[in-house]
Amino acid sequence: MTDFYVGDKEYFPKIGKVRYEGPESDNPLAFKFYDPEKKVGKKKMKDHLRFAVAYWHSFCADGTDPFGSATHAHPWIADAKTPMEAARHKMDAAFEFITKLGAEFYCFHDRDMAPEGVSPSESEKNLFTLVERAKKLQKATGVKLLWGTANLFTHPRFMNGAATNPEFTVLALAAAQVKAAIDATIILGGQGYTFWGGREGYMSLLNTDLKREKEHLARFLSLARDYARSQGFKGAFYIEPKPMEPTKHQYDYDTETVIGFLKANGLDKDFRLNIEANHAELAGHDFAHELETAAAAGMLGSVDANRGEPRNGWDTDQFPTSYYETAMAMYAVLKAGGFSTGGLNFDAKIRRNSVDPTDLFAAHIGGMDTFAVGLEIAQRIIADGKIPGFVKKRYSSFNSGDGAKFEKGLLSLTDLAAIGQADYGKSGITSGRQEYLENILNQYLLGL
Repeated sequence: MTDFYVGDKEYFPKIGKVRYEGPESDNPLAFKFYDPEKKVGKKKMKDHLRFAVAYWHSFCADGTDPFGSATHAHPWIADAKTPMEAARHKMDAAFEFITKLGAEFYCFHDRDMAPEGVSPSESEKNLFTLVERAKKLQKATGVKLLWGTANLFTHPRFMNGAATNPEFTVLALAAAQVKAAIDATIILGGQGYTFWGGREGYMSLLNTDLKREKEHLARFLSLARDYARSQGFKGAFYIEPKPMEPTKHQYDYDTETVIGFLKANGLDKDFRLNIEANHAELAGHDFAHELETAAAAGMLGSVDANRGEPRNGWDTDQFPTSYYETAMAMYAVLKAGGFSTGGLNFDAKIRRNSVDPTDLFAAHIGGMDTFAVGLEIAQRIIADGKIPGFVKKRYSSFNSGDGAKFEKGLLSLTDLAAIGQADYGKSGITSGRQEYLENILNQYLLGL
């Protein structure tokens, strides 16, 4: 990977390659904890974490919120004369940023990369024009595509959903967009393809045929899978759970809901989950809970690395800063065997009042450092063995004897009842020692 790549012009001229300088450094544009080449366990940090930059938040978001207009004046669109010229400049800026940051991957929506045209055919033409440019920039910089997706929620036609829309023609238009986005992902060597059902849900049951909409969603996903496989796509498909916002209730409410939906519709062999920290919080769960739930089903795929604001109750998409949260997250990932096609995508945006060009770098550097610390803590938990050993011992009664017979399905309910009556009063009051384990984790967090 080169130090940086410049397209038509350099958009971050005062910033060079971000490098690891260690925790003693006071350079705000250097990594304090993320050392990409450092071995953690059997792999390098960069191979454990597989960092990706979110095209949409980093290069499309402009600071607009429901109460105010844009505050981020992006130089890559300031002098553009047409939407396509702005898209080309934005792409040059994106690859310059990603390369200088040292991230190996990026993720995109189709409409992030290319503007929508006056017809589906023009939209596709715009997309594939920019895809060819992205392919050249990937080759020049070494940056790779983690996953692609289609934006099926911004345009007014999707106000009642895409695959769950009550109008068939809208569903068909969504299919055209997904087909093109899958083709783009394949061309760019994407390792996965993600579905976020931004408006796949309902606002009111008074105007919704819930059963029919969920059936349509399942059929739509099946057709998308079949098409991608027919085109040679061998990567994973991801569903990203979220309980609400923009809909009152989304059909991909949380990890457990999505797993049930995929299994009920025969999609569980091809689809995994893309877990987002902020969405977990909105569903009333811990980030680690959602990761562990997906891993337990063998369906942990990728991660949108961000955080929410618990006092706000909506999707704030902030950069991660909690070592505790990233340690628990990476512990779940490492126990599941680590990432294969997935990684850590920073689906996070700088704040509305963060208007200095260095703020985008500082935000990503902080997030990467935070996950690097979490990774090392998680590896220490595993290597030290105290916590995993405690858990293993806690369930040891299922390793032999009647417990093992139960797990193998060799006991009837009558058998269990007889065993329970014979052992009455001999067991059941064993401490879970939660506080002891929390103290150990705190020691790890402090490096003790």
